[in-house]
Amino acid sequence: MTNSPRLIAVSEPRHAEAVVVVLHGGASRRDNPMVSPTQLSVLRMIPVAKRIARADPRRLAVYRLLNSTRGWDASHTPVDDVHWAIDQLHEGFGSGLPVGLVGHSLGGRAAILAARRPEVSSLVALNPWVYPADGAVDLTGRRVLIVHGTDDRIASPANAAAAARGLEQTADVSFVRVAGAKHAMLRRGREFERLAADFCAATLLGDRTPRGVVAKALAGESPIDI
Repeated sequence: MTNSPRLIAVSEPRHAEAVVVVLHGGASRRDNPMVSPTQLSVLRMIPVAKRIARADPRRLAVYRLLNSTRGWDASHTPVDDVHWAIDQLHEGFGSGLPVGLVGHSLGGRAAILAARRPEVSSLVALNPWVYPADGAVDLTGRRVLIVHGTDDRIASPANAAAAARGLEQTADVSFVRVAGAKHAMLRRGREFERLAADFCAATLLGDRTPRGVVAKALAGESPIDI
């Protein structure tokens, strides 16, 4: 049985110029396949979404997506929920706004695989749980930032780096290594949040001058160690 996904508004400016969808992770559980708004993988994305919203509250609409089920079901994956979310946003904003995807863990994988949608301009994958072959996706014209903690023992940094190298065949990709950070993004968490917010604002709004790590990423530097 598949439950219904949900979009939770974080920021809804009246004259939005771009929209960001924030995607959570979370492994599946046989005893409870439903996504709870209070599960840790969902809660961890709240400060990420709020930081993105603060980047430009008058022009950047931000939503958190609650998936229909936990984990990655072969018959219905989080990618399907991302497609649903973008279709829903079309009804509210029209099809002309650029879309950014920001995902953690399995949400990072969903962001990469869903970014083939023509509406998607950029994506940020935070500690993405991916296979190297996920880098075979054609993301021509997209800007991609992958941020991975060096001490992540749940999602492989090596797999993420391999996927990034694959994506470089078609997209503008930068891979940032966060020294000492683990999967939950608690240690050095503000680095993950800041990079996601700055990258979304720079790539989706267009008229901003990026600084620091994001400036290096958009200039083509990769990998970057922080």
